[in-house]
Amino acid sequence: MQSQDVAPRPAPGSAADRIVDVEQAEAALVEHYPRLVRIAYLVLPPRLGRGRRVLTAHALVQRALPRRRTSAPAIPAQSTARDGDPGYAYVRLQVVRTALEAGLPLRRRALPRRSQLPPLLPQVWGLRLFPRSGGADELALDQRLSALSGPARAAYVLRGLENLPDGDVREVLTEAGVDDADAALRGADTVAARYALLDSPEFDPCSLQARPTDLMRRRQHTKAALAAAAALAVCGTLVALPGDGWGPDGAAAPAYAQNPAAEAALDPGRLVRISPAAWKTSARTDFSVWPARGGLTGDDALLRRALAVWARPGDRVRVSSTPGTPSGGPAGPPQLLYAGDVATARVVILYDGLRIARYAEPKDGTAGAALDFARVDGATGAEAAAVVLDRADGNVRYLTAPWVSKAAERDLSKPGAGVMDLTLAEGITSPLSSPATRAGACTTWNVLQVTDASGSYLLSDLGELVPARLTAGRPTAPKEATGAEALRSWAPFACSLGEVRAQGVRSVNAWAYARQPLPDSGGQAGWVCTRADTWRGDGSRVLAQFHTPGGLFGAVTAQAGDVPACGPRDPHVLAGVLWKSGAGSWYLLAAGDKDTESVRTTGGVRASGKGSQLAVPTKQGAQAGLEGTLEGGRSIRGLR
Repeated sequence: MQSQDVAPRPAPGSAADRIVDVEQAEAALVEHYPRLVRIAYLVLPPRLGRGRRVLTAHALVQRALPRRRTSAPAIPAQSTARDGDPGYAYVRLQVVRTALEAGLPLRRRALPRRSQLPPLLPQVWGLRLFPRSGGADELALDQRLSALSGPARAAYVLRGLENLPDGDVREVLTEAGVDDADAALRGADTVAARYALLDSPEFDPCSLQARPTDLMRRRQHTKAALAAAAALAVCGTLVALPGDGWGPDGAAAPAYAQNPAAEAALDPGRLVRISPAAWKTSARTDFSVWPARGGLTGDDALLRRALAVWARPGDRVRVSSTPGTPSGGPAGPPQLLYAGDVATARVVILYDGLRIARYAEPKDGTAGAALDFARVDGATGAEAAAVVLDRADGNVRYLTAPWVSKAAERDLSKPGAGVMDLTLAEGITSPLSSPATRAGACTTWNVLQVTDASGSYLLSDLGELVPARLTAGRPTAPKEATGAEALRSWAPFACSLGEVRAQGVRSVNAWAYARQPLPDSGGQAGWVCTRADTWRGDGSRVLAQFHTPGGLFGAVTAQAGDVPACGPRDPHVLAGVLWKSGAGSWYLLAAGDKDTESVRTTGGVRASGKGSQLAVPTKQGAQAGLEGTLEGGRSIRGLR
């Protein structure tokens, strides 16, 4: 028997029974516009892509006003600011109804509804607009919601964002035209109740980032349009492109042009396949000497679909790329690294000299296909040692380089815990815990340790196709982070790697640049600078971190982006922190690297001292700047 958890209904003649004026609905729409657009964005089908979902969400909300006075739905809003507002209840119902209609398939003999067509307004030419990226939790929730039906997504959103009990959700869905609201509620139950994440910037279509559209494709579209116009003027007929010369292309969008170079890049018969023994005699240790592995390397139909989707992903393909990675098609035939069955999917991994492209489709069709890109230009040795094969249930599995002889899992936060060996079957590791998709507080950080003829090195999953290499030591001569001293340096700061997830990170170095005696016999504190460098060159992230004796984790005291500090071009750093001693006294502590001759404070605290460290009594909440002088007289400022 269904639970009837419907909120108490107002009596006849009360707010829910009133007539809604156009002005009343408009006032509710304007006041709650960001929330309504967020609801529409979350309910719209993910196959539209983030850019079109943004524009469609705004269009649906802007078209939600009634044309004349109308009856309010007998469904009260639940949050305090909107409680009992029939105008808001009406507009919300219209938004949910049209967002669900937008997800319906088009029918051949029926005219499409307006919500099923691309919005006429708003329009932005030459730009792609999409919400700001969230963290791993938001990404995981978005993936779970994308697997739900439209009504189930709407049920989840109305529960979580609107705080409606199930009875009210059932009535909203029924009035919105859903035939089986109970099935929608059961579908929503399959996703964990992470409702607080629905308010994150990941799902905010009113706080947007702008990027250019595919400039090469736009130029090709323009040329193709001019060519078509010229053909029409001369011949008066349309030139039809071949329809099925190579067979079906699965989830790929229709071809917009064909030429010999493009056809060669999309021909599975021309894929570059490296001999399994080539790496043994090659002077190179990069992706160019990886052999083609997997049980489906001879499946031309699968490879054709992967290449076609790479060149022109359709609206239903979920595309992701690391920052700074071009997402256009390959310039020529790429190299095949892997094609095979992985869990419930078929996976193809390709390499074009600049990028790794991973195509995945369900075993039972092409609906829900995904295409991921990662930039790997210049990768060699440890940087070309592994590629993410798949992630599932909080675990990650890697395809490793042919020269990798051993793989193991290590907890970076526990340097003395040792390693747990992983099986390697045709270069594929057994699953290991991935910190990239973990929710909640960070207490451990598991990394991959791989071994080859030259030694061992650590790689960390940061939510991208290629794991980041971890090193330790002075920036001018970093070493692999597998040594005992390096592991001790990394341990308190392992969880800080979460700050650079999904940023296109190539490597992260931890430099223990100072040990500082603490006042009031507090022991010795450690100062570590971590620098994350990216594949694209810019976007680096530098963190100065402070670790007190006995503390489990370090604390970030200063951070900066796109600065040379703590890197090979400028191997110096200066940072400070307010610290409270065990005796209850407050101090301003500052420390630079060993090349710092003197340190001084500015602002609310005035002090100076010789050497690379400074400890000054002060008050809680004091504000101060830092300046230092290096050997040779050069001045540096505190990291910020």
